[in-house]
Amino acid sequence: MIQQSRVMWWVQVVALMLGSVGLAQAATLDKVREQDQLRCGVNAAQAGFSALDDAGTYRGLDTDVCRAIAAAVLGDAEKVYFVPLDSVERFTALQSGDVDVLSRTTTWTSTRDTTLGIHFTGVSYYDGQAFMVASDLGVGSSLELDGAAVCTQSGTTSELNLADYFRTHGMEYSPVVFDSPEQSIAGFEAGRCDVLSSDASQLYAQRLQLADPDSAVVLPEVISKEPLGPAVRQGDDLWFNIVKWSLFAMLNTEELGITSDNVDEMLDSEDPDIARLLGQDGNYGEGMQLAADWAYQIVRQVGNYAEVFERNVGAGSDFDIARGLNALWTDGGIQYAPPIR
Repeated sequence: MIQQSRVMWWVQVVALMLGSVGLAQAATLDKVREQDQLRCGVNAAQAGFSALDDAGTYRGLDTDVCRAIAAAVLGDAEKVYFVPLDSVERFTALQSGDVDVLSRTTTWTSTRDTTLGIHFTGVSYYDGQAFMVASDLGVGSSLELDGAAVCTQSGTTSELNLADYFRTHGMEYSPVVFDSPEQSIAGFEAGRCDVLSSDASQLYAQRLQLADPDSAVVLPEVISKEPLGPAVRQGDDLWFNIVKWSLFAMLNTEELGITSDNVDEMLDSEDPDIARLLGQDGNYGEGMQLAADWAYQIVRQVGNYAEVFERNVGAGSDFDIARGLNALWTDGGIQYAPPIR
């Protein structure tokens, strides 16, 4: 009887644990559906990734990732409430539940992935840290920056990367640290530093903010790996899968040639990969508690990855950034998504 009681006790404990896990896994999805809105943490003003347009609407690659998630979960890409966050408060906002997903030019690192209670779900943009200098300095390489005053932003990987880079190359520098990108570019333009260092994508955006963009140049060297992507809280595997596969859906639709313009025609495709992806052959959203047409809604309302990239930071934007590493693996880049099947 004693042994049987112990067994029954362990059965009850395990049942309670599994029940708790199930509740945790459904927590974010249920919350988003109940509020009929996705709360997405974004950058306040990084053009190309997240910034207000003339109509007061957030636009950019990061904001389109949020719209894709909303399209998959709620069937409406516009049901997103954007929460502007600075680099210091972004993780706290995600941890506390103030936002459901963080899509804010945030670098995936081991420390962030293992000590902050969050999980990165993929890479929406492969970036790297670079340097921007005044054109009239005549500097052509970051190896000529010994003794320079370098503006950068607090609470970012840029601070650590700078220290590593200058120490490795036996150079000295004076850090000038600001709390926001706006303060950083203002300090650079005011001459408080010789150099501005940040992710290359941000430097291109900040250069356009200068009164004379030609007065500054981004140096060719990239000194770090900065894989940027959306993050979610740990302990909610269902929500983790939804955010992850929303990004993968945009990559897979590009690879299969499905665009926002031709997606309705593609519904009649006899290609089994396309049929599965668009919900015409089986329900591959079922395991995420989504409708069968979840990926169709993403590409119809937001577009595939190429469309999102080009209109925000690529050839269709003021930045005209080449795809580079962000090209598909079939086109010489490293963007790659697992298959939907």
